[in-house]
Amino acid sequence: MSPTTKISPDSTKSAASANINREETPLESLSSTCTVLVVGLFILTFLAQNYLIPSGSMKNTLLIGDHLVVDRITLMSPASWMPLPRYREPKRGDIVVFYKPVYQPGIDQPNADGTPQYTTLVKRLIGVPGDHIHLRNGIVTINGVAQPVGSAQPTTPDNFNKFLDDFPAVPPTGVPGTTESWAVSFSNSAQGGDLVVPPGMYFMMGDNRHNSLDSRFWGFVPRANIIGRPLFNYWSFNATDGQIEQIGLGRELVWIGHVLMHFFPDTRWKRTFHVVR
Repeated sequence: MSPTTKISPDSTKSAASANINREETPLESLSSTCTVLVVGLFILTFLAQNYLIPSGSMKNTLLIGDHLVVDRITLMSPASWMPLPRYREPKRGDIVVFYKPVYQPGIDQPNADGTPQYTTLVKRLIGVPGDHIHLRNGIVTINGVAQPVGSAQPTTPDNFNKFLDDFPAVPPTGVPGTTESWAVSFSNSAQGGDLVVPPGMYFMMGDNRHNSLDSRFWGFVPRANIIGRPLFNYWSFNATDGQIEQIGLGRELVWIGHVLMHFFPDTRWKRTFHVVR
């Protein structure tokens, strides 16, 4: 019979008492805090990120004041320095968060030092590389197949716009909100009444199609600009167009005070943990 190690009740009690009475040293406390910060920073940088909807370009799928958790892993671009697995490529119908491929003075906010800042946007992915796209009376047709309207704003006689709803029948030259670079390169991708998505590029549109500055105005989005996809709403606060985009310390303090005063009545409780589709 193999020998058994026995621990007396007294010795067990003494060890437990020693553990209870032992206090954490300042160095151990600092180490624990740093560990939590490093893990949190890693999650926010590489795995997930929060994102605030400041405008109505994705209404009614996403509302102004929606706070989203964005998955940064599934659609992550390959990088040699960060060998995380890529689960799949972006596909049609995905709602994606990405860096706007151009900077438009007067529309996009610059950095604090005045240098261009490439705005982070959220839109629906309409076309992948190789797709032939056109709109007729607001209906998107991809590779000859008309697509369901889905969550997108329908086109009516009251809101019809030739540039937006019969795209790319009208070139973007001179259309308010379009960029000069897109007006120059537009003809290279227009073929037989369709817009052909080049390799490594994606075509994005907002669900609020008559109030969305998207690929119709500034062109294709490179694969490397795609950040991730929204997963769910963790908080939604009622706000109006332009209210959240105000800049300046004074305005930010006013907004914080407004949120604190109206937190309960203006929180959209039914959208809490609402899955984004």
